[in-house]
Amino acid sequence: MPLKLISLFFLSLELAMAEVQTQTTKSKVEEDQQQPPLYGDILESILSHVPLLHLVPACHVSKSWSHAVSSSLRHFHRNIKPWLIVLTQTTRYPYVTCARAYDPASQVWIDIHPQPSDIPSIPILRSSHSTLLYMLSPSKFAFSTDPLHHTWHHAAAPLVWRTDPIVALVGHRIIVAGGTCDYEDDPLAVEMYDVTTRTWDTCDSMPAIFKDSAASTWLSVAVDDSKMYVTEKISGVTYSFDPNSKAWFGPYDLGPDGSVFSSVIGFANGRLILVGAVGNAENLKGVKVWEVKGASLERKEMMGEMPAEMAEKLKGESGCVASIGMSCMGNSVCLHSPAEPAEIIICELEGGGCRWVSVHNDVVNDGSRMQRLVVTCSNVGLPDLHKAVQVGALRIV
Repeated sequence: MPLKLISLFFLSLELAMAEVQTQTTKSKVEEDQQQPPLYGDILESILSHVPLLHLVPACHVSKSWSHAVSSSLRHFHRNIKPWLIVLTQTTRYPYVTCARAYDPASQVWIDIHPQPSDIPSIPILRSSHSTLLYMLSPSKFAFSTDPLHHTWHHAAAPLVWRTDPIVALVGHRIIVAGGTCDYEDDPLAVEMYDVTTRTWDTCDSMPAIFKDSAASTWLSVAVDDSKMYVTEKISGVTYSFDPNSKAWFGPYDLGPDGSVFSSVIGFANGRLILVGAVGNAENLKGVKVWEVKGASLERKEMMGEMPAEMAEKLKGESGCVASIGMSCMGNSVCLHSPAEPAEIIICELEGGGCRWVSVHNDVVNDGSRMQRLVVTCSNVGLPDLHKAVQVGALRIV
């Protein structure tokens, strides 16, 4: 789409909005009869190239523009990229939580204001995978599953006291495993929360091989529609958990080769992706991406390797990468160093290969050292933006 037409769209949007403001005293019939400078197939074609963020005001110009927006989303195939969602939480009471989103299409950062009444005052904010954020204390459990993490839900805490568990959402069940306090009888205990009945249930304990690594620090989690997959970051040993049978299956060996010192897993458009850090924590030599195939997860196909200049950005100022944080959504695999999150590297899966993009983390600043930071990504749709705008939750930075 030529840049001239896109510029014409924004000019038309500005003129149309001004026209609406000046015509507020006219009748509804007269307003509907007035056509904006662009309409019909031309307007729909232009709208199909406009980022979602800019379609929100276009929907409020007139009925014809609102119809054109809906029609463009319905008739044109849009490659809408997932948004980056970065949350911070202060380390002191009342543990203030803030969120900021990055729209790769418009390349802008947006402040997200959660519902004040919904924000829990729990000291630890975490994310095991993209679709679930949670906070957990001995007496409280709160979680958020909407794309912009604007709304939080509250529940009773699990029966077992946990400090660093793995937590995953599979269907309508939230699985909480491992990460128990030292004095608990079973360090591998597993509990499951049903979000529909709001009840907890116990499950089979984690496999014994995870006894010395049953915490989110040492384990990576991925989920599909029916199962949770847990991988030991150092060894690559993997098990799956079925919430219907409450049982574990495996082991599977996902260790790619001896050069990888830490690996993480995630699902991207139904494909199980394995990302491995090559070298060691003090000397990161590279980052590789594989697709894991087969019912027994026995086949690994190399998809790509992070460019050297981006691997340097991943190291940050310290030059040390103990592990890699990963969040997957759609065809996007978002990577960062939890210790140095100033740069977020996005791997866009295209066919059998990778396209790499680097985004500076706008949330990181001098005050970040006093905050806990979580990086995720989400599929954000136009209804999500409409809802957030209606309650005043979005503000472009």
